Amino acid sequence: MTNATLPGDPPGGRRAVAVWSIGVAVYFVAVIFRTSLGVAGLDAADRFHVNASALSTFSILQLLVYAGMQIPVGLLVDRLGTKKVLSIGAVLFTAGQLGFAFSPSYGTALASRALLGCGDAMTFISVLRLGTRWFPVRRGPMVAQLAGLVGMAGNLVSTLLLARLLHGIGWTPAFAGSALAGAVVLVLTLLFLKDHPEGHEPEPSSHRGAAYVRRQIAAAWREPGTRLGLWVHFTTQFPAMVFLLLWGLPFLVQAQGLSRATAGELLTLVVLSNMVIGLVYGQIVARHHAARLPLALGTVGATALLWAVTLTYPGEHAPIWLLVGLCAVLGACGPASMIGFDFARPANPPERQGTASGITNMGGFIASMTTLFAIGVLLDATGDDYTVAFSAVFVLQALGVSQILRLRGRAARRERERLVASRVETVHVPAA
Repeated sequence: MTNATLPGDPPGGRRAVAVWSIGVAVYFVAVIFRTSLGVAGLDAADRFHVNASALSTFSILQLLVYAGMQIPVGLLVDRLGTKKVLSIGAVLFTAGQLGFAFSPSYGTALASRALLGCGDAMTFISVLRLGTRWFPVRRGPMVAQLAGLVGMAGNLVSTLLLARLLHGIGWTPAFAGSALAGAVVLVLTLLFLKDHPEGHEPEPSSHRGAAYVRRQIAAAWREPGTRLGLWVHFTTQFPAMVFLLLWGLPFLVQAQGLSRATAGELLTLVVLSNMVIGLVYGQIVARHHAARLPLALGTVGATALLWAVTLTYPGEHAPIWLLVGLCAVLGACGPASMIGFDFARPANPPERQGTASGITNMGGFIASMTTLFAIGVLLDATGDDYTVAFSAVFVLQALGVSQILRLRGRAARRERERLVASRVETVHVPAA
């Protein structure tokens, strides 16, 4: 009885898995392209003759475009459908990766990363929508979790395969060759992906204009749960994002004296830890709703502690066991950031879920952009003093924790009120 498919639910099955897998493949390739600069930061600095601040601009601009596109992409998916948006995204991020391969100057390379960020922004929201269109509601959490794991697998490919290609065959062949993956998923999307199974077409909706969009955003923002979700995402995600996206490899090689191979293995450890901890956190939150905030704050505290010990270690370099511990703890940042959506979701009705998720998702990327820029500026100002530069992490964590503590009471009260109201409505619904 509890496992029965609800009336009107998509049927799921093998065809749903096949179609959804195509969408996830697009997201997988987008993540490879997104994180490719993380293993090429030192090479990019040499190739374009730029300092740390200019190097950080690559990732900052890419994340700025990504964050700014979250709400518009949600609206675009609702209007055009998943197939069209994913196809546009694949064209854009493939063009961006190809342009990055052949860029003759810093300016053109910067434009290529912006183009890549725009295409990348269109993938994750589209894949989440594709899952809801093809699978029963009861499968939603599992489908979303699997999509996140596939994204982390893309990060793993970037740190392992692309890094070796880059140092084996060179800059242009490595990036141009990887762009072929974008062309492959684009063809698969155009030929085989469908927005929904037959007989499960969504209700047609008319365009409701800019005033409607403004009302949606304002209503979502007024909810304390939405703002709490944003600050949880803000505070938890950025340490690992900054480490994987750009500054991890230079820190491990230049500041800690590791070889590129060993540094690459530690970056891989972050990704593997993320995948394992993601499964654990998902199970804990599903069974114990009250564990959301302790898990989020515990992750922030553990991250801050390991960073502080690493940066203040009295020797010339931190020991390898400490760096392993740091990277393992950084792997918890991504799963902890997903807890932000678990605060925003119950705070908003179904018609505002996309808007609320978009607002929440911007939190971590805003923090990442800020930290990427701050580290680059501080490295240039201090002559590559990574201890001072990475101290920016603590400033943003302190800001985020203060906002979480400020909002948690209001969000909890509103969530209890909604729960009581829903129970009352259920009790008064007449029997069929």
